[in-house]
Amino acid sequence: MLVKTILRNKGSQVTTVPPEATVRELLAALAEHNIGAVVVSSDGATITGIVSERDIVRHLHDRGADILELPVSSIMTSEVRTVSMADNVDELRKTMTTHRFRHAPVLDEGRLAGIVSIGDVVKSAIEELETEKASLVDYLHR
Repeated sequence: MLVKTILRNKGSQVTTVPPEATVRELLAALAEHNIGAVVVSSDGATITGIVSERDIVRHLHDRGADILELPVSSIMTSEVRTVSMADNVDELRKTMTTHRFRHAPVLDEGRLAGIVSIGDVVKSAIEELETEKASLVDYLHR
């Protein structure tokens, strides 16, 4: 299965915040959209960074509640692992597991086209297994 298949089923909406937004504003976006990560982007098309709930918790622990008024750029991960629409989901799953990240922005011709979470990847694997199972059961009952 390809990443574009996940986006076709899930949709391509990506929540972004500008680098100068405060961490407090970032938290509001996470809560409003019930998501675990936000792409940092000045224009909604290019990626400056990414911030996850995990990043926020680590910085809160290290630096305290003062981070809430800091810009998102001060806590974001700036080296973002991205995928393309044509990437294989099995390879993405292995990469996400090996490198321990849960969200991968999707690029299409260099522009932000969506985001895939580890939950999306697991869901796609389960759907593939269910399809294979149904085919095998059908084959055995012929």
